Amino acid sequence: MGLLHRIRREGDKTTAKDKAGVDAAIERLLALHPQLGLARSCQKRLAPAVAASLAHVRALVDAVPAAREASAAAWDGDPYIHAWFGAPDDVASRMSRSAELRAFFAANGDAPEAYAVLGMELTERHILGARMEGETMRRDVPQTTVSFSDHQVRMCGRDDAELREEIVRRLLDELALAGLGRGAADKSRRTVLERERALLKTRLQLLERQGQGIRSVIGGDVASDPGELARLQAQVEENARDLAGLGLREDALERELEHVRAVFAQPERHLSVSTRRLSLDRMNVVIEPATSTGAPMIDLKFRIARLPTLPPRARAFSLVRFARTSLLPETSVFEEAEQLLSSGLWS
Repeated sequence: MGLLHRIRREGDKTTAKDKAGVDAAIERLLALHPQLGLARSCQKRLAPAVAASLAHVRALVDAVPAAREASAAAWDGDPYIHAWFGAPDDVASRMSRSAELRAFFAANGDAPEAYAVLGMELTERHILGARMEGETMRRDVPQTTVSFSDHQVRMCGRDDAELREEIVRRLLDELALAGLGRGAADKSRRTVLERERALLKTRLQLLERQGQGIRSVIGGDVASDPGELARLQAQVEENARDLAGLGLREDALERELEHVRAVFAQPERHLSVSTRRLSLDRMNVVIEPATSTGAPMIDLKFRIARLPTLPPRARAFSLVRFARTSLLPETSVFEEAEQLLSSGLWS
């Protein structure tokens, strides 16, 4: 609430950069759905909502810590790199699988390193393990372990500022897709209702007609069952009410625009970043505050992004720096992939 209140309170102080960002976001939206631009006062109606989303997204991105060095050398000294990767060699191995990272280095021959978003799946497992308590080794102790898998690099930049601006653009595009998805669901619902209404009307007509001819003389026709006719009639009327609730076909663009505007107006309902605080030892075992194990541990803060996908997804992420010299040859990556597939260890 505080963030959005501040955004709306300062809405009149929009900078030229903000206005350019809003115009660019709307332009990308209309590239996805050009017909939406035919809706009445499309850009004027969208601009305030998109401005709110732009401020919200920028605040989220600005709060993300600086990029960490992703390298084998950093594995031992950086507790985050140590937690994310199982071994020093895993850093280059997993990063080098990214086609986007390779494409970035190919397109930017003078760039010594890439700034990138590293996304990962965070998994918690509850196991029984061993733990030292004083001088006594206790076994079968309930423990929680944390692991990171499905390392993906899908977005790169030449420096921190460029990468963050690209993240802002991508998140605004994600909100646009969420709004368009709502409009598509609206259309799908209308199609289903229209088909259902046609089928029900046909069924009703057939039942009513079965009261004619020989069946009206000897009986046995379904139309003689007033309960069945009443049920079908009620379904037709309910279907008509639902269809009417969607509005007229000529209002479809207006409804689609409103779906998109509503998503942009409340970005916090669709995009959020939370912080997960965990105390881990060197084996990624969670150490509870009241537990005294004597093992070295460190408090870590993991950023978790929740995205408006269907179904919604949550992914751990961080900004990282990866040197061109650490990129493995493509043949090495393929060979490693074949070994993992053959051994059943691919994650």
